[in-house]
Amino acid sequence: MKKVMSAGIAGLLFGLGLTLSGMLDPARVLGFLDLAGGAWDPTLVFVLAGAVGMSAIGYGLVTKRSGPVYGERFDLPATREIDARLIGGAAMFGVGWGLVGYCPGPAIASIGFAGTSAAIFCLAMVGGMLIHRLLPGRIQTSAQ
Repeated sequence: MKKVMSAGIAGLLFGLGLTLSGMLDPARVLGFLDLAGGAWDPTLVFVLAGAVGMSAIGYGLVTKRSGPVYGERFDLPATREIDARLIGGAAMFGVGWGLVGYCPGPAIASIGFAGTSAAIFCLAMVGGMLIHRLLPGRIQTSAQ
């Protein structure tokens, strides 16, 4: 129960941060990506800097512990290798984000505010996850 409560509190804080920063509005994200159109919105730079700074502090504090508070072990990446699957996944994420202005966290948080556009994005995201689960061997083989 404590683990679920902690996850819920973290999710609420994340959603509150997204709401206060205006990052639930896809137009703000698309404005950040509009470098050539003359309507560049630098707000996302500050949000990203704050997120990276807090993550660095949190990572430094957490990794000094012998283990997580509500788990058996830390789930850290096993490799630091940059391969085709990582680059391809990052490119697909970036293209999707740039096309519609949503990434997973803000899209889920926006379902109640943005109506159908966020819901359609989330359905497409879940569809992509299901496809990935159905074809893991093919995706891994084709990326190598």
